[in-house]
Amino acid sequence: MGRGRVQLKRIENKINRQVTFSKRSTGLLKKAHEISVLCDAQVALIVFSNKGKLLEYATDSCMEQILERYERYSYAERQLVEPDFESQGNWTFEYSRLKAKVEVLQRNHRHYLGEDLDSLTLKEIQSLEQQLDTAHKQIRLRKNQLMHESITELQRKERAIQEQNNLLAKKIKEKEKAAAQPQIQNWEQQNHDLDLLPQPLPCLNIGGTQQDEFLQVRRNQLDLTLEPFYSCHLGCFAA
Repeated sequence: MGRGRVQLKRIENKINRQVTFSKRSTGLLKKAHEISVLCDAQVALIVFSNKGKLLEYATDSCMEQILERYERYSYAERQLVEPDFESQGNWTFEYSRLKAKVEVLQRNHRHYLGEDLDSLTLKEIQSLEQQLDTAHKQIRLRKNQLMHESITELQRKERAIQEQNNLLAKKIKEKEKAAAQPQIQNWEQQNHDLDLLPQPLPCLNIGGTQQDEFLQVRRNQLDLTLEPFYSCHLGCFAA
């Protein structure tokens, strides 16, 4: 015999109702994940229990993006159906939408700060941890990129300053060389003028021994010359 149709109605037993909710919600989340993966669809699932416990699933953990897309789509559909309809009801709906969005953002902000985590399940905490790890990696990657760009810029400035220093040193050497050139030319001209002056004649240097011999020879010659004269005069005195 085939299984009969089960009548859907509220389960009166509290324990059975809680067990059924746990099983059916798990299966519902599983089915949402399967259709998201198999069909490459964006799926957003939100379930509140009778005690206010939140169960949610979103493709790639992008619940806010999917809800925003849904709101834009719904707003566009309403504009097509009622393009000129503006009433107090629309403003009330817009206020409620923005208020709910702010509450979601505030709740996510508290979760990112590590606050108000008691209401989260293990799966939600794991998803939050994964989001924080991804954000931390992106922040670290951006920081490393900025540090690398800063180091590259400093190295470029260092090379530019070094080139300027080399250029200044070259200009200083050229100026020193240009300033010293007239002095070098003046010194070369003075040396050339000294080379053109007449050289002194060499002096005759007679040693002491040679001078004595010369005087002795002169004295002998005088003696030979005066000897007849002395003899003549001496003869006269003798007569």
